[in-house]
This record gives sequence, C-alpha cells and structure tokens, in this order.
Amino acid sequence: MRQPIPNLQCQHHIPHQLTVAGVIFGEEYLLDLAVTSGFYKRSPRKISACSMLAAICSEAAKGSPSCNDLAASIESNHPGQGPSRQAVHLRMGDPLQAFVHRLLEDLIARSISGATARISNLEDRDRQFAGYKRVLVQDSTIIKLPVHLFEEFSGVSNAHSKVCNARVQATYDLLAQSLIDFSIDPYSKNDQSAAPELPIEAGDLVLRDRGYLLPKEIQRHAEAGADCIYRHKTGTTYLDPETGRTIDLPKLLRANGNLDILVLLNNEDRTPVRLVSAPVDEETANLRRMKAKKETHGHNPSKAVLELMDWTILITTIAPQKADFRTLLAIYGLRWRIEVIFKAWKSHLRFDNLHRVSKPQMLILLKARLFLITCSTNILHRALECSLWRKYRRRISLLKLIGFLAATPANLLRALASLCRNDSENLGFHKALLRYCCYDRRKRKNFSEIWQQLA
Repeated sequence: MRQPIPNLQCQHHIPHQLTVAGVIFGEEYLLDLAVTSGFYKRSPRKISACSMLAAICSEAAKGSPSCNDLAASIESNHPGQGPSRQAVHLRMGDPLQAFVHRLLEDLIARSISGATARISNLEDRDRQFAGYKRVLVQDSTIIKLPVHLFEEFSGVSNAHSKVCNARVQATYDLLAQSLIDFSIDPYSKNDQSAAPELPIEAGDLVLRDRGYLLPKEIQRHAEAGADCIYRHKTGTTYLDPETGRTIDLPKLLRANGNLDILVLLNNEDRTPVRLVSAPVDEETANLRRMKAKKETHGHNPSKAVLELMDWTILITTIAPQKADFRTLLAIYGLRWRIEVIFKAWKSHLRFDNLHRVSKPQMLILLKARLFLITCSTNILHRALECSLWRKYRRRISLLKLIGFLAATPANLLRALASLCRNDSENLGFHKALLRYCCYDRRKRKNFSEIWQQLA
C-alpha cells in the first residue's frame, strides 16, 4: 500500500520551476509564512518567496552560491523577470533566515507525525524495537566557516593563524527513520555542553558516543524512564555497590575477562549502571592503542588506559534480561547511521562549502541544505525504501539515494511526485532507483538487514 506524505501537493506533473517546499507544503502556505517571517512587507515585484527559495535550494546543493548565482537562477525559471544581484543581496538577511528556519522546523514536525501513520507490516515490526518508542542517535560534525566569523563561532587559533569552525548537532530517530533536531553552534560548545539539551521521554533508547558521557546525563535518563548505552570513557570512576569503594577496573578485567556487573557512578546520586565487557583480538587492541597515541599528539596515554584497550567496555541502563553483551554491542553499532548521514551531507550536498558570507547568509545556506537533507531522509528515503522492498525485495542505500537526489533538482521533484503515483506509473523511476540507489548484493549485511535482525 502506498504511504502518503502529510500535506503533499500530489500531482502527476510537477513543473520544474516549482520549489520542493511548494510541493510539500503548497504555495499558499509559503506565502503566509513569508509574511509572518517578515520576508514580505509588501507585494513582491521580482523576488517572490517561492522563486527565492527555489534558487537557494537549487544553488546551495551545488556549492556556495553568490548573489549573482541566485539572481541568474531566478532568471532561468522566470525569463525576463530576473532581479539584479544587488536586489538579491538585500533580501539575504534575517527575515529570509527566519523563513527558511521555520520551513525546516515544520518539515521535521510534519515528517515525524507522518511516521506514526505508517501501516505496513514491515514498519509495524520495526516500531516494536525491544519495546522502545524512539531509538535516538545524537552526534555532531564540525564544518569550517569563513575566518571573519571567528568572533561569533570560535575555532582554533595560534600566533600565526586561525581557523573558524561551527559544530552542527543532529539527532536521528532510527524507528521513525527521521532526523528530528538540528542546531548550529559555536565550535566552543562541545558535546558535553549539548548533551542536556536533548529532550528525553519515557520509552526512549539513546545511543551517543562517549563525548556525551556525563554521570548526570545517565541519571537524567533513569529519572525520565529512558535507557542509554555508552562506551567506557577514560577517567570515568565506578564504585562497588556494596562497599562504596572505587573499582580497579584493569585489575577486575584481568581477573575476569568478561564482565556483566552492577556498579555505581561517582556522582551525587550514585547512579546504578550495568557495566559489561568482553576481550577483543590483539590486532583490534593494537589498532586502538595506535589511534590513542596519535590523538594525544605526542603525550603518551597512561599504562592503565592502554591496557583497557584489550576490552570493549559498555555501560548501560538496560536490564540484563533484555540484552546480553553481544546484543548491546550490535545495538550500539546502529549509532553509525548518523555518521553515514554526515558523510552524505559533506560528500553529496557540499554542506561545508561556504565562501565569505555574513552570518545570516551562512545560516540561510546551511538551513537550506538541512531542508533538502531532511526532505531526502525523512520523507523520500522512508517511503521509497518501503515501496522498493514491497515490490522488489531490495533495500535503498541512504548514501546512494542522497547522491542521486542531489545530482539535479529534477531528481528530487521526480521522487516527490512518485509518492503520489501507483506502481505502474513509477516503473521507470523505480528502475533508476534499483540501478543507482540500492545496496549491492553481498555477504556482508547492510544497515537494513542488521536493523531487521535486531528488531
């Protein structure tokens, strides 16, 4: 059964000049939003909200467009009515940034609400993942900004040079197959600072790397009725539940090898967590030690830290009867999904490609790219994967799909139009997806197969 997209303006032919946002929301909605965001103060003569949005989304996916590029793009869609680059420059300010930001928020909200309406058997099974309502993966990626923004976004500097960076936080729900939150923060705001800002609900399972590991965060999960899995972080202290004394972790591991014990964190609440471990092969341990020495920039890690790399150590709030070590490790491996999304951002949507622009212009370009990413991830990938699996028993690669959609705006519009057609009308498009966007047939399991096995 075809899965509808909320408020999608279904039509069998979508004109090339129509914006992706116009297809999803409808042009009347965009006009109202242009007024409420301050982008419209009077009736537009040459630069309408729809044409400006179409130009930004199209050009931002190609690289870092200048105002001249945007003006030329508007001209190509509206021959003889193109504005000057000076006129475009005047519109690239805070009202347009607010307009694009609101579009992104509404797209996320609508796609998440649409996820709850899915009724295929496959997705029903997915939604029962170990009894959790959401499986959240949070991570951040660093992007390089023009150096003149250093005072606002910070970065790295020394006596000879400086580099301006921003940290983009993203949260992905594996159950809904949707990106649910973004933030563009200064480089100085690290993952530990961002960790408490993630809304946690009862029935959540949160997977984050050890950069987010804080005892108070694990306590927050416990109080909310949620679960989490982290890898052990150097410097984390564990206490014996009976004696309250600090546990000598290297000594305990040498004596037992495999562990699955209850310990307390060294915080005010003495939060109980489950500590599980298993030894790794010598090659893996040596690779970890090489990486650790490289990342310390000449300052060798302590002997105890190097010794602990002979084991994979996880801490979790999940009860032993729910998951053993191998299951926990496999579930934690799903966290890699967010890394694939980041790779798609930078490889196919040129997310970190920015020239010397003002802060509002930078935010406009980044949020336009996030809008395209969210459309590709939350709406298209989810629906097209369901269609191709039902009809052809093939799985779509998210990385390949985003590359295909980013190749030309026509592919994105064609994909959106396909959601409103029946299978016979989509035969040609489905053949293209099978050829260019599906996983290769191989012995190694792809993400979808691993997810199905765990679900």
